[in-house]
Amino acid sequence: MNQKPNFEPTGQSINLISKGTQITGDIVAESDIRIDGYLKGNIKSKGKLVVGTTGQIEGEIECNTVEVSGNVNGKIITHDLLTLKSTANVTGDIQATKLSIEPGSIFTGSCTMGRPAADRTNIPKK
Repeated sequence: MNQKPNFEPTGQSINLISKGTQITGDIVAESDIRIDGYLKGNIKSKGKLVVGTTGQIEGEIECNTVEVSGNVNGKIITHDLLTLKSTANVTGDIQATKLSIEPGSIFTGSCTMGRPAADRTNIPKK
């Protein structure tokens, strides 16, 4: 009857930075991240990053997949898909394997598409 609560994550865990939260510093994570607050720093994750409509990031992002609905000021590198929702406002360079941009989103910067350079070095020459 007297069991301790189980706080171990089941399956994939999500790191959440809530609206009203401000963080200065870098974030490194193995799992998914959702930012609805403000981050001044860099993010590196093997999972997915979601920047909510109230989310703001000033810094570089490197994740497997990124979905932006809020504001990002800095370079974005995705190893799979980058999605800019209709409310997104991105200022900075983008490097993505795949890119989806909804009408209404704002993007200022340059974009490089395709596999990362590290993946292209192993392609046999014809």
